[in-house]
Amino acid sequence: MKKLDDCIILLGGSSEERLVSVASGQNISRQIPEAKLWFLAKTGEVHAITNEELAAHADAFMQEFKPTSKVLAKTLTEALPFAKKQVIIVALHGTEGEDGTLQKLFEDNKIAFTGTGSKASTTAFNKYETKKIAKKNGIQVVEDMIVHRFDLVEKSKVTGLFEKTNKIVMKPLANGSSVGLFIIDSAEALDSAWKKAPANKFGSYLVEPFIVGREITVGVRETREGEKLPLPCSEVRVIEGRNFDYAGKYLGKGVEELTPAPLTDEQAKACQDVALKIHNAIGCHGYSRTDMILTENGPVLMEINTLPGLSKASFIPQQLTVAGMNLRDFFQEQINLS
Repeated sequence: MKKLDDCIILLGGSSEERLVSVASGQNISRQIPEAKLWFLAKTGEVHAITNEELAAHADAFMQEFKPTSKVLAKTLTEALPFAKKQVIIVALHGTEGEDGTLQKLFEDNKIAFTGTGSKASTTAFNKYETKKIAKKNGIQVVEDMIVHRFDLVEKSKVTGLFEKTNKIVMKPLANGSSVGLFIIDSAEALDSAWKKAPANKFGSYLVEPFIVGREITVGVRETREGEKLPLPCSEVRVIEGRNFDYAGKYLGKGVEELTPAPLTDEQAKACQDVALKIHNAIGCHGYSRTDMILTENGPVLMEINTLPGLSKASFIPQQLTVAGMNLRDFFQEQINLS
């Protein structure tokens, strides 16, 4: 069994979620102070940082972390020889953390790491592919369309969906943390989103009808005995006139988070079943978190996160607490699974 001092917490990166990653790293390192810390800079260098300098960084969700510790290697690939016989706790989020590229690098170099492998990570990061798999496995999803070019033909199709449903959502096909999200309820809002979305440089967008219901998110954890257990449900309640965007998710502006969610036993089980089913269908490993809308006709899948946030404000730590498990024991379990 690997010990927690045989671990390296990897945080930072260059994705839109690098600030969230630092907040996750801070929380994990508080629970596992004996683990080493590697900070992956936007420019690609790997810094071997200290607990003290990471803990001293304030306002992680809004301010860039600037390491003072030495550069360990010019690239993550060059740093990997230092990770032999170690387990990397992956605290990266967003594109480079969750799209499978990082996992493939570790697999090719025979480096143990926490979380889902490269193939399933790549699949889960694509919301459209995730929904296709969900539909095949009997999970409710909403109709959608993908926008690639943002030309007049695609805008005509999106306008048709908007006129049919009166409210739509545009979100990056492969990104998280509600970054680049547009909720459109007017022709003016559609025109604005159509101009802004390509400038975000997230590539293709997924367009869906806005679904009315309760926002529920459910984690799944795997145990060293091979069990896959859904965690307690959480609910996000958005104050009228606000969205569950980056500020709502991480700064607590305009939202209320309830863990455990005030659901009936039947509702909770239905949501947990969706989380467990999509975790298994995609082939996730270790842990995941699935977002859904609970409607009058049951839960409708939105997306699955293979490396969900682990900051103090994040849902997985909230759900683990309700389940009677602390983050340190959770990661001891995860490194054993790795």
